[in-house]
Amino acid sequence: MPDTTAAARVSDTPLIPRDHLFGNPTRSQGKISPDGKWVSWMAPWDGVMNVFMAPAEDHEDVRRMTSATDRPIPTYFWVPDSASLLYIRDKEGDENFLLYQVGVTEGAEEKCLTPFEETRVQLVGASDTIKDKLLVGVNNRDPRFHDIYLLHLGTGELELVFENNEWAGFESDDSLTLRWAMRQNAEGGTDMHEITDGVVAEEPREVTGLDDALTTGMAGYTTDGKTLYWLDSRGRNTAALFAENCETGERTLIAEHDKADIGGTLRHQDTGEVLAWSATYLRTEHHAIDPDIGAAFAWLREQLQGDFGVQSRTDDDRRWLVWNDPLTAPISSYLFDRDAMTLTKFYTTYPELEGAPLQPMHAREIPARDGLTLPSYLTLPPQSDPDGDGVPDAPVPMVLLVHGGPWARDGYGFNRTHQWLANRGYGVLSVNFRGSTGFGKDFINAANREWAGKMHDDLIDAVEWAIEAGIAERDKVAIMGGSYGGYATLVGLTFTPEVFACGVDIVGPSNLETLLETIPPYWEPVVKQFHERMGDPSTPEGKDFLKSISPLYKARDIVKPLLIGQGANDPRVKQAESDQIVEAMERDGVPVTYVLFPDEGHGFHRPENNIAFNAIAENFLAECIGGRAEPAGEVLAASTADIRAGKEHVKGL
Repeated sequence: MPDTTAAARVSDTPLIPRDHLFGNPTRSQGKISPDGKWVSWMAPWDGVMNVFMAPAEDHEDVRRMTSATDRPIPTYFWVPDSASLLYIRDKEGDENFLLYQVGVTEGAEEKCLTPFEETRVQLVGASDTIKDKLLVGVNNRDPRFHDIYLLHLGTGELELVFENNEWAGFESDDSLTLRWAMRQNAEGGTDMHEITDGVVAEEPREVTGLDDALTTGMAGYTTDGKTLYWLDSRGRNTAALFAENCETGERTLIAEHDKADIGGTLRHQDTGEVLAWSATYLRTEHHAIDPDIGAAFAWLREQLQGDFGVQSRTDDDRRWLVWNDPLTAPISSYLFDRDAMTLTKFYTTYPELEGAPLQPMHAREIPARDGLTLPSYLTLPPQSDPDGDGVPDAPVPMVLLVHGGPWARDGYGFNRTHQWLANRGYGVLSVNFRGSTGFGKDFINAANREWAGKMHDDLIDAVEWAIEAGIAERDKVAIMGGSYGGYATLVGLTFTPEVFACGVDIVGPSNLETLLETIPPYWEPVVKQFHERMGDPSTPEGKDFLKSISPLYKARDIVKPLLIGQGANDPRVKQAESDQIVEAMERDGVPVTYVLFPDEGHGFHRPENNIAFNAIAENFLAECIGGRAEPAGEVLAASTADIRAGKEHVKGL
């Protein structure tokens, strides 16, 4: 008898090493300084991602700008005057991000601009004309609210602009003047109050209800402050782009899309006017308003395979840094000279993946049982689909990969997790279930009070679609995800215990009542939206409802293997969310494997930890649904993984 396991079916395809997919990129987050004199990027130093830069005319004259030794720096940016770089860092995943600065002059030292404890900094406003200052929000006085400060970049001085005791957010203009303050209303929508001379108007000028809360808001002013852009879904379904004349109040429709919200815009570097816009339904579409931008986009489309976008621009807008996703090759970045019309390769993020057997992604529209259309993405294992039509010659084991949020979305393009799982022998399906963002407000609001209800039905409908289409083997479908995706995994194994062969839950909440009791304090100004969309724990009926959709109370119904990964310092989904369901399962004699990382938060950001968990996960999946796995080897020892329970359920542990 021939070996028909998933592992055997892909045996002729080289195994892509885990660290080629989940290790540090060679370079990432490339940027050009606003004045065009420097290029910068992130790269590993002693195994930790740090910021580097070089003169724009001599990329070989490299200087390391930061010295992080424990956790990777998550993001950085240039200040408007190009005199320094700013970056944020937290401690062991606690998400209390502080702001740091390092000057571009030789020998400049890194310094923390917000040296406070239990504090999370926000960038509130930047200016194209005032280049030595920024507006930042700091919640060191009251953790619920961010006071607004003017940050003097030359001295590091923080000058209080607005003491905040009630507002969830602010909008400023190019003069770094606060123009609006926003807060939630009783319905869970947003009240938007104008600010004049530092005084907030008593009555809101603009209001949304809950239905429009996630799809309506301001999108910034032109430099002269005379035009305010809006992304607005009021009176319609998808969020359209409008320009408001601030003197007359007249609004002009700039762009709309029938299936997707307007996403990004490209603005004029001097005037702030919108030159181009994008929208993403199944794939991202770029639409230029300005003819010169349109010509540049058209030229780039001819030069580059797959998808591309602009990731950084100089103040004079003559040089761009462009990312390119070839879809079946690693993402690269190019320096684009708009005058010479030349593209120069800057870096490839993961050069070790060049030539690797990466698989194409297929965009699909899946019908839900009530007629809703679910935009989804499928990747098939190598050797399974010779004609490339997105249907394998024979059904394959499948992993349903559920995104977090849930107010987020999956997208098209190179996806490390898809490639990893496909290479191991699985089909991988990511579904934008109702509640996902980007597809209009009706799609979001169809998920209200539907956690473990219609949101889960969508996932089940997608599994049935894959089985009926001959894509997936019915008895070999796993469910996996992080955050909300972890919750969906627990729901899958408790509410529909026979559908999935196993589950992998990463930082997923098990008890929605305790989840809402322990949200970070800076989420309190928007907590009404959680209550309206999930369930209100402040009422007896709401508390009962939250219990009814919490997997914790159905833990004894789990009959299939479960792997749980958790960060000990997670501020959003506390460790107790995983602890309590593990305790319940052990109490009821249900097998579970539980991995805790003491130096991580909401997800695993140290590559050593991410690789270690994925080593456990792929060996776990191989035991459950028969794919292949790279041996765990020494990767666990290099991580901080603490296997609290169920070591015996995973091969190699």
